[in-house]
Amino acid sequence: LLRSGDGEVTGSPGLLDRYLLDSADSGGHCALVEHVLAPRVLAAPLHRHTREDEYSLVLTGTLGVIQDGVEITATAGDLVAKPRGHWHTFWNAGDDTLRVLEIITPGGLAALFRRLGEPGGEYDPDTLPLLAAAYGCELDFEGSMPLAEKHGLAF
Repeated sequence: LLRSGDGEVTGSPGLLDRYLLDSADSGGHCALVEHVLAPRVLAAPLHRHTREDEYSLVLTGTLGVIQDGVEITATAGDLVAKPRGHWHTFWNAGDDTLRVLEIITPGGLAALFRRLGEPGGEYDPDTLPLLAAAYGCELDFEGSMPLAEKHGLAF
């Protein structure tokens, strides 16, 4: 039993990750991470991963997603699939806090979230691609900037 408010939390006030189920606890099959984003925050640069599929269940707020050039919004109760191999990112598209349950299968990608949320673990366009590559991810910073500008997102 993991009670509300329990679990490891990493990140900064604009983007917090709460780890509900570790990959190690599921035999590597899946991980569950709650993302909490402040209004108008971009969670990550455009990226694609080669090893995991992600499913985002919106708990509260409005989730903006772009996947392979197509933008959508989702609200509480909606589930968004982000399968491996597809370019995507997401953001808080509303004026209230966004809470999303991220279901990752298999669960390895949660380890990258932890690395990014470590104190002093600031990464930039020069260092982040190497870290992401170690987890089977590619990043597109150049493609992310027009998206951030279009929606007035902090990144």
